[in-house]
Amino acid sequence: MVFESDAVETVARLMALSARTAPKARGIDVIKTMIVVGDERSVLAEAMREYGERHNAAFFIRDAGNVAASDACLLIGSLLADAVGLDCGACGYATCAEMLDAQRERGMQPTPFGGPNCAVRMADLGIAVGSAVKTASIHNVDNRVMYSVGVGALSLGWLEGCGVAYGIPLRASGKDIFFDRTR
Repeated sequence: MVFESDAVETVARLMALSARTAPKARGIDVIKTMIVVGDERSVLAEAMREYGERHNAAFFIRDAGNVAASDACLLIGSLLADAVGLDCGACGYATCAEMLDAQRERGMQPTPFGGPNCAVRMADLGIAVGSAVKTASIHNVDNRVMYSVGVGALSLGWLEGCGVAYGIPLRASGKDIFFDRTR
């Protein structure tokens, strides 16, 4: 099964490429990616388990098992300290400058994701994630977008500068471990 794991890692690279080249507002790339393989998967899974236990969130523990059993995991995050400059108000602030000031004032918070965030940049993140999973699907690699994986990665200090991240564990097997599960 080594060749299948190697193929999954290749697809993870192609997924990172898809995320990178996905369209972004004003053509400014604020997306960061990281491919997690080998022992790093165990480190990520353990961070997720610890978070789940600390916050009584069983789905983190369940998802940690999926990450541990995966062949690879793609992380995709969006840089926090960025705004498109449209002053659209979708973030809850009248101007982008006010939103960025609120980020600085809030500093380190006890929440899983940093914020406030530019709503347009969050859409960019969603498009990048969608583009990546499309690539996994084209190559028949089982995957699932997971909030919990992004929280685990950010808790480890991975994807420096990102306020929001998602993880996409990947696996090549005869049965999809990400959807055929309990809890």
